[in-house]
Amino acid sequence: MRERDDPETIGRRVQQLRTDRGLTQRQLAEPAYTPAYISTLEAGRVRASDEALRHIAGRLGVGFEELASGRPAHLATDLRLRLTEAQRTLATGAAEVAAAQYAGLFAEAEAHGLAVEQATALLGMGECALDTGDLGQAREFFERAELWTADEPLPVRVPAIRGRAVSHYLAGELRYAVYLLESTLDELNRGGLHDPDALLLLYASAIGPYMDMGAHARAAQAAELALALAPQAGDPALIARMHRSVARTLLAEGRVADADASLAKAAELYRQLQLRTELANCHWMRGYVYAQNGELERAEGELREALAMLSETRAALYRSQAAVELADVLHRRGKSDEAAELLHDVLGDFSSERGAVHSAAAHRLLGIIAEDARDTEAAEEHYVRALSLLERAGAAGDLADLCRLLGDLLRRTGRVEAALDAYRTGLGHRTAPGTTTLGPAPAQPPL
Repeated sequence: MRERDDPETIGRRVQQLRTDRGLTQRQLAEPAYTPAYISTLEAGRVRASDEALRHIAGRLGVGFEELASGRPAHLATDLRLRLTEAQRTLATGAAEVAAAQYAGLFAEAEAHGLAVEQATALLGMGECALDTGDLGQAREFFERAELWTADEPLPVRVPAIRGRAVSHYLAGELRYAVYLLESTLDELNRGGLHDPDALLLLYASAIGPYMDMGAHARAAQAAELALALAPQAGDPALIARMHRSVARTLLAEGRVADADASLAKAAELYRQLQLRTELANCHWMRGYVYAQNGELERAEGELREALAMLSETRAALYRSQAAVELADVLHRRGKSDEAAELLHDVLGDFSSERGAVHSAAAHRLLGIIAEDARDTEAAEEHYVRALSLLERAGAAGDLADLCRLLGDLLRRTGRVEAALDAYRTGLGHRTAPGTTTLGPAPAQPPL
């Protein structure tokens, strides 16, 4: 961050302001300094002390910061207010509008050398890119934000690191996402940097990748730590996000009522904060909870609500992921044609670099629907595509289940050896869930 300009620049600025106000060097100098000192300062031959610049700023009727750096008075405060407005725009779902606001604010902060505000704008641009599904651009923004805060304490850098991890997670790079989150947690906790907001953000963000990798024990531990940290955290939006993430782990433990209660708390907070995308995600996760508990009609209602809200917010990748969850419920309710149509509509939004786990889930479900229609060739094609995506992502639990489906299909069509190979592959993933492939768990905070 640029604290103050060089002596020559400051000298020219003092001379210009003095001339504009019709003051002599003597009038500017008195009573604390001499005309000769002002002359030397204006010539850029002396580096004025802060005390001297404050005296001169007072005589000229400008702020110290404006005189020392050329920044208009209260610029940094004004920028922070407008950054908050951009954050609110993003929270209501208008990611493209918010991205334009953040880009303008970044340019303004850059012009005046305001590094903290530049980093904040880059973080916002990264979150906008996540919402619109541009994961490569999101990573670039988060990496730049991390560079701008490289000299700051680790808790300040956590939002940028978490953003990078989420962009890798959504792209299907589960292990690298977990590595980023866990190594940062370990550094925070071992270094005694027990910042509740930073820790809560990291633990809540790790739950999704853990679950997709089959590391249920580690996901449960992260959820418990996040819940323990929640009372200390000061950001209600962060607490709401945590409740939504924790619900998934509670469900995996069979605590359906607790999961639903956690989602209800998150939804209420998001209603208060008017965070449309996150509120939609609450409906999405609540639908997931109902579906896992066999309440398919209620699940369909929640997921349709989530899909409608996410369509309004243009959160393309999240919308497509919710559509896959809804298609699964529709299939289980006997509406397979509608489910298949929905899946084909959203498959174009995914790739091996963007939403790989949900893309695999879409192919898996299309394979099951094809099997039900006795189209074994199409079913096998979808299963193989899903297998390729999951192997790249390292989603161990999903891989084991998919190998069973593929093995059953191969066995029914008389290809016994190929079926055995598929079963063996599945067993290998089942015996090596995330807890054995992730390495030691990170150090825990002293709660």
